[in-house]
Amino acid sequence: MKVQTKSKKVNKAWLNDHVTDPFVKLAQKEGYRSRAAYKLKELDEVFQLFRPGQVVVDLGASPGAWSQYLRRRFAPKEAGVGGAAVGELNGTIIALDMLEFEPVEGVEFIQGDFREAEVLAQLEAALQARPVDVVVSDMAPNLSGISATDAARIEHLIELALDFSRQHLKPQGALVAKVFHSAGYDQLVAAFKAQFVRVKVHKPKASRDKSSETFLVGIGLKKA
Repeated sequence: MKVQTKSKKVNKAWLNDHVTDPFVKLAQKEGYRSRAAYKLKELDEVFQLFRPGQVVVDLGASPGAWSQYLRRRFAPKEAGVGGAAVGELNGTIIALDMLEFEPVEGVEFIQGDFREAEVLAQLEAALQARPVDVVVSDMAPNLSGISATDAARIEHLIELALDFSRQHLKPQGALVAKVFHSAGYDQLVAAFKAQFVRVKVHKPKASRDKSSETFLVGIGLKKA
């Protein structure tokens, strides 16, 4: 009974934080599916990542707020219903996630596990040999609560995103990846520094203070 009571208190506290969160309210007002859109927006504003005409791959895309932001970014003068721009899309957005994804006009979605070779092959086929300007990754594994296990799962996903970026990014391309301040964090930063000319760490204002999440931004591939 104590566990259930504590759980209810935690859930109630989370719900209160969620309902009163200014970014949640802003997302509802502006038609974004989640507050996460403002994390990518700030990263874009700080590092000038996106511009119309680019090819962008959105990993861990569901529920779609990042794809929505990118859609608007590639058609900024054509605001539409539901948070996504409508009409002609100046750019390519390919989204991938294990979860279902409500369509965003002009965004190509692939449902599957990025860790599986068959799914990766689908993503590569969708690119049609086009080099990628930016890879964005909001991927996160199901956490077990066991620090070493969770750190290994997170590190594996980031390693896959790094490997994909190394093979498909343009020389001056960028990778944006969500990571957590936990065991293995320093190794992930080192892996970014080994691959990219510029590496920055940034925690957007839309990330809750209580959250250990932050974002690594790697820009410009180092020559092999």
